[in-house]
Amino acid sequence: MPVSQQVPGRPQGGQLSVPAASNRQAGYEEYSAGHMMKQHQGQNPGMPQGQDTLTATMLATFPPQEQKQMLGERLFPLISGMFPDMAGKITGMLLEIDNSELLHMLKFQESLKAKVEEAFDLLQAHRAKEENDDSEGKHLLTT
Repeated sequence: MPVSQQVPGRPQGGQLSVPAASNRQAGYEEYSAGHMMKQHQGQNPGMPQGQDTLTATMLATFPPQEQKQMLGERLFPLISGMFPDMAGKITGMLLEIDNSELLHMLKFQESLKAKVEEAFDLLQAHRAKEENDDSEGKHLLTT
C-alpha cells in the first residue's frame, strides 16, 4: 500500500520512512523485547501490568519518553504476532508516529495491521536497495 493512501478510520499523517543511519533522530532505535515489562500471573498475555486500556489522558501524565515506552510495550507484542523477526525494528519505526495515531492503532487493529505492513514493505524495499547498492559497488571495484 502506498504511504500516501488513506486507510479508512485512521487519522492522516504518520508517514513512515527508514532514515539513513546518519540521519536518524535521537531515539530512533530498534525496539526490543528487553523493553517489555515483566508479566504477572493472571494477566492477559501481551498486556503490560496496569495498562489494560491506554488512553491519551493516561499518557499525558507521563513525560514524552515514558509515553513512547508505554506505547512500545503495547505495540511490540502485537507486532511480534505479525512479523516476529522484524518486530523490534517495526516497533521502533512506529514509535516515530504521533501518539494520538498510535493510540488509534492500538484501538483499531485493522489500522495497526495496515501500518505494520507498510513498515514491513518499507524495510524490505530499503534492504533490497542496500543490497543492490552493495552489488553495484562491488562491480565497480572489480572493473
